[in-house]
Amino acid sequence: MPGRRGVLHDPGMSDTAEQAADGSAEQPVEETAEQRRERRRMAWRGARRVLWRPSFRSTVGERLARLTDAAPDVYDLDQPVDMYGNGIVETLEERVAGLLGKDAAAFFPSGTMAQQVALRCWAGRTGNTTVAMHPLSHPEMHERHSFSTVSGLRIVHPTREPRLPSADEVHDLAEPFGALFVELPLREAGFVLPSWEELVAVTDAARERDAVVHIDGARLWECTTHFGRPLDEIADLADSVYVSFYKSLDGIGGAALAGPKTLVDEAKAWRHRYGGQILQQFPTALSALIGLDKELPRLPEYVDHARVVAAAMREGFAGAGVPWARVHPEEPHTHQFQVWLPYEADVLTDAGMRQAEETKTSLFPQIWDRGGPGLAFTEVTVGAPGLEWTAQDVRAAVTDFVARLPH
Repeated sequence: MPGRRGVLHDPGMSDTAEQAADGSAEQPVEETAEQRRERRRMAWRGARRVLWRPSFRSTVGERLARLTDAAPDVYDLDQPVDMYGNGIVETLEERVAGLLGKDAAAFFPSGTMAQQVALRCWAGRTGNTTVAMHPLSHPEMHERHSFSTVSGLRIVHPTREPRLPSADEVHDLAEPFGALFVELPLREAGFVLPSWEELVAVTDAARERDAVVHIDGARLWECTTHFGRPLDEIADLADSVYVSFYKSLDGIGGAALAGPKTLVDEAKAWRHRYGGQILQQFPTALSALIGLDKELPRLPEYVDHARVVAAAMREGFAGAGVPWARVHPEEPHTHQFQVWLPYEADVLTDAGMRQAEETKTSLFPQIWDRGGPGLAFTEVTVGAPGLEWTAQDVRAAVTDFVARLPH
């Protein structure tokens, strides 16, 4: 007896199989972008082996549990909660000022606000609203040109090379500027740092131009290994320094601006005007104190092992026959670096997701970004979980990842 569309009906054939035979089966529904993101998130969460496990990818319950467990070790929980920046917030400010060797520090809810306020205050003191900074700096790349749009500052670029500006480039800048903004490390260029001698020279050049120096130190905490200098000696090269509490210290959020007491006092006034004088911030302050106690001492260890991981990745890609691959910098300056491969970004992101799903090992949990035609890059961070990886573990994971790519 003829079946649908002339296909002979087989009583032993299931409806699904028969539909497939006659072409009437429904095609698989393509994932939406949101479903794809959720699938990547769940693949990463399900992975047992990762190089880094940041708390911002935790559930609310997990985050609260970790905060509650560690809080008694860093602060007297019988003290009253903070009110508009006193109490635990003042304790955190004093701690940061001491670590950076500055007179004072002010807590801010975000680095975006902290740096706008800092450069606005310096412009008022120098009488010059022009700020010299790299075009790859965070305010230019990720803050919707906040300096110029909100604070009325004018930006000039000493260089467009993917590195920090040199002393000559700062010295020879064609127009006056009131402040030199230095991001350490320069994330978008590959978390790169200058040598200590280059950093000293560039800050000296700024002062020869009668400019102040501000360090964007969102990731300053992990720079001590590369420079071979303690935090306060690095910060001493600048008139003011901003640091983040979540990028390296795994805090909930928040930032601090450190510098002369007169500048910090003025910054606190502007913090209020910008909407940063928040009633209570003890959870964020607690997480920052936990990060200073628990994560800060371990960062040099992470940096050292990132160099082992980076070398093993280079070896793994070469051994797997990838026609071209780059780990940048070849020897990471911090515990973060870039990996570049000659594939489309979506292909690499998908391979990483499938590796996590199928092997419970997540080598590249981040999405890959397009770096040019047929070229993509991602960022690699080595944290506490990464210390468990040997070089052989990394090479094996790279081999498995490459096997999932088209050939």
